[in-house]
Amino acid sequence: MPSVSLYEVFKSVLRQRGEGPALQAVALMSQGLVVELSGPLALAAAKTSLAHGLPMADSIILATARAHAAILWSQDADFRGIADVRYIERKPDIAP
Repeated sequence: MPSVSLYEVFKSVLRQRGEGPALQAVALMSQGLVVELSGPLALAAAKTSLAHGLPMADSIILATARAHAAILWSQDADFRGIADVRYIERKPDIAP
């Protein structure tokens, strides 16, 4: 998993649930392989960004998955329709 995913998840969970749950989420994620952004990976991400119209973080995530022959699972609509990505549509939040 790219290190930028730690940023993305920590920020999202911190905003929604607080620091404790955010730290727990990234602790679980850190049990896997965390891939730092290297020069070659950054260049691959730039190409990926242009090819698919992805924002920087998303292109780094996809390029990292491809570099490691991994399947990217995401609920991020930016990934909808991209080969090598398993996009699962996010269910709308239901207010109590």
